[in-house]
Amino acid sequence: MDRLAALIEPRTRGPVRHAFLVTFILSALVATVLSNDAAILVMTPTVITLLRTVYPRRHPKFVVAFSLAVFASAGVAPLVISNPMNLIFANHVGIGFNDYALRMVPVALASSVVSYVALAWLFRDVLADPAPALGYWTDTAPLSRHGWVVLAVLAASLCCYPVASALDLPLWPVAAAGALVCAVTNLAAGHSAKTLAQGVTWNVFPFLVGVFLLAIALERVGVVEWLRALYTTRHSVAVIGGTSAVGSALLNNHPMSVLNAFALEGTRDPGHVNALAALVGGDLGPRLTPVGSLASLLWFDLLRRHDVEVKVTTFIRVGVALTIPALAVSLVVLWLVGA
Repeated sequence: MDRLAALIEPRTRGPVRHAFLVTFILSALVATVLSNDAAILVMTPTVITLLRTVYPRRHPKFVVAFSLAVFASAGVAPLVISNPMNLIFANHVGIGFNDYALRMVPVALASSVVSYVALAWLFRDVLADPAPALGYWTDTAPLSRHGWVVLAVLAASLCCYPVASALDLPLWPVAAAGALVCAVTNLAAGHSAKTLAQGVTWNVFPFLVGVFLLAIALERVGVVEWLRALYTTRHSVAVIGGTSAVGSALLNNHPMSVLNAFALEGTRDPGHVNALAALVGGDLGPRLTPVGSLASLLWFDLLRRHDVEVKVTTFIRVGVALTIPALAVSLVVLWLVGA
């Protein structure tokens, strides 16, 4: 976290928009490599602390815009590992790591560009501030040997995922091996097993169980059949992506993802374009409401802990302005890539 802040800090010595762009890009990269939830957990407190340090008086003017940049940067997941629900969904419908990346990387890039342009336009008055930062981010100590081991494991895992996919092997052994090495490294660095266990967000597990129960309940009352009929009669990425986005905003993208998986199961889907359209909607739809995803709930909780207020009306207003153009462009790019 200190090193991420140190990468952003030099850009605060000039116009604010430079630091804003770097914040957006770094947040998007963290979301790609780790996950959207991890990007929220890592980047949100990092950016808030950085702003308060380098802008000791003016940070209230910038904190909402920069916090929303962190949240909005984790849009369409370019890799299947970039969003946990995308991984579950893709595995269910038979989309491998490489096939997913081949189609979704250009979609994610297009979505990110549109999202950044829209966000920068919405906060153009804030980002027009030309005055440099007055504070200074302290120099960070050299990365420890254990830190280098963790980074090496992360890089090795990212390299092994496409190899495992090409050999038609599951991804979980790669992730499990990497997690084991990282756990042992943390213990060797002097951290206790209790501290390591506390680093896991255990309340996510009952949340996911509840999500699947909700999805099964909705299936049994006919929602899946309704979705299947809609997706079959109106066979287009726009309908599937739009329905998935709205459903994710209202229900949460986790149960909507499960419903989509059930609805698309067994349907004719050359190139998995329909399934990927559902994932695009599930990735972008949660920007419309605060309850649309686990990431948004984590984000609001972190803001509350750091005494930052983003009004629900502001979130929805910005979310609509970001989501509609990003969703439209993303689905067009997906249709072109899958054609």
